[in-house]
Amino acid sequence: MKSLLIACAVIFTSCANAPSQKSAAVQENAELLVSESQGGTDKPGFKIIENEKEFRNIIQGSFGIVDLGKESYIKYPQFPKNKKVVLYNLGTFRSGSHKIEEIKGVSVKNQILYVEVPAGEPSGGMEIQVISNPWFIFTVPTDYKFTSVELKYSK
Repeated sequence: MKSLLIACAVIFTSCANAPSQKSAAVQENAELLVSESQGGTDKPGFKIIENEKEFRNIIQGSFGIVDLGKESYIKYPQFPKNKKVVLYNLGTFRSGSHKIEEIKGVSVKNQILYVEVPAGEPSGGMEIQVISNPWFIFTVPTDYKFTSVELKYSK
């Protein structure tokens, strides 16, 4: 009887660890560096960030800071040297929160980069109308070749 319980515990533990292995694989492919609810463009679109100076200038604007690096209380993300860095603007929204908090996965098909993100939950009540222009910066492997980016919302 004890061996049956131990066997069941081992199987349960191995099943519980399976999703974390998938998320580790996603971390190798994509990483969310910065996500903001304001400051993006009016229309959806992307830009590949070429160097650290451009990366820092974009982040500096998001935090509203003039002297980047002099604020010891803000932890700035490092510019990845071995990955492609992408800035994606989601466009304009009239209400709700559209800030990207997580990237579930990325893939390329027909030179389109598909970025899978969690779908937002509707609030179910009256919302204050606030215009927002969310954007986020993420990384993908350098060998990914794409000419456009599309978000795929999933639960």
